[in-house]
Amino acid sequence: MVTAAVALLFGFVLGSFYNVVIWRLPRGESIIYPASHCSSCQTQLQPIDLIPVLSFLMQRGRCRYCQRAISWQYPAVELMTATGFAIFAYYTSGWQILVGLTLFSLLFVGSVIDLQHKIIPNVLTLTGVVLGISFALFGIYIPIMDSLWGVVTGGGILLLVSILSGGGMGMGDVKLLAMIGSFLGPMGSLISLFVGSLIGSIVGLVYLKVTNQDRKTVIPFGPFLSIGGLVSFWWILIR
Repeated sequence: MVTAAVALLFGFVLGSFYNVVIWRLPRGESIIYPASHCSSCQTQLQPIDLIPVLSFLMQRGRCRYCQRAISWQYPAVELMTATGFAIFAYYTSGWQILVGLTLFSLLFVGSVIDLQHKIIPNVLTLTGVVLGISFALFGIYIPIMDSLWGVVTGGGILLLVSILSGGGMGMGDVKLLAMIGSFLGPMGSLISLFVGSLIGSIVGLVYLKVTNQDRKTVIPFGPFLSIGGLVSFWWILIR
């Protein structure tokens, strides 16, 4: 319980940073400089403005300086990150916590960006591949050969799909599944693809029906692959 509580607090703090990454990374901006500021009036935010969730509530969802509305995405990302961290910390132990939190963070941030911009930045997926292989190299979670084969299996399958579909599958998704494979191995990447495809098909059909759009509408696949990746992580953990 203590570990989960610490992870919860740590998740709130990182969730605030993830909001910065989600906003700046697709725009090609530095995630370090300049300091956090209002995207409307450009005023640099003070510590009182940066308390996860609480600042949003205290300011009633508006900038303290220009009174422009602040997106609900900010407290939502902070709350979801904190909740995810607490769950992983509660149900995992040792090095599994680090692997789980790293994978969760990469998948979560990538999914939010994909939903907003329909892209998954290379800096997330390629860095993720390096991290996944590095964990395996030190014998953490899966063997190194499983990690390497996971990259080949996950990335290779979607690359083939992309080629055969004439670009219908984005390269960001290809790299994302390769990254998942680096953490979870070949079987993990296959489970992720199956679960992601199943959930994506159901949600996609419902979305098109409700919004009265045709099948040409682009629906980001990254979030569904990410859900599949998390399902696969837990499957490997409990098997």
